[in-house]
Amino acid sequence: MRKKMTVERHPIHVKSGDKVVVTSGRDKGKVSSVKKVITSENKVIVEGANIITKAQKPQGGNQGGLIKTEAPMDSSKVMLYCPSCEKATRIKYDVIDNKKVRVCKKCGEKLD
Repeated sequence: MRKKMTVERHPIHVKSGDKVVVTSGRDKGKVSSVKKVITSENKVIVEGANIITKAQKPQGGNQGGLIKTEAPMDSSKVMLYCPSCEKATRIKYDVIDNKKVRVCKKCGEKLD
């Protein structure tokens, strides 16, 4: 029997709905928003990035064909986009009014 591959989990720095910049791959430099975060696999689905083509068989009344859809990518391949810097940035966490808030490392702007 084969051993099951385990994924080393780390805290994901982006949330669903965040604007991000893709930092590697064929969509490098693309600014888009996060559709979904898959925490168990450390992956994110970014709108319009990492597009794959799937062959779909006709089922029921639906017609088959080639369907283009976004595939999950590793969360380490995206960086949060700061609207005030207009660049990809790393984040730090500050406590403001007893709430943990994400802050841009470059300009200090609140991102939440």
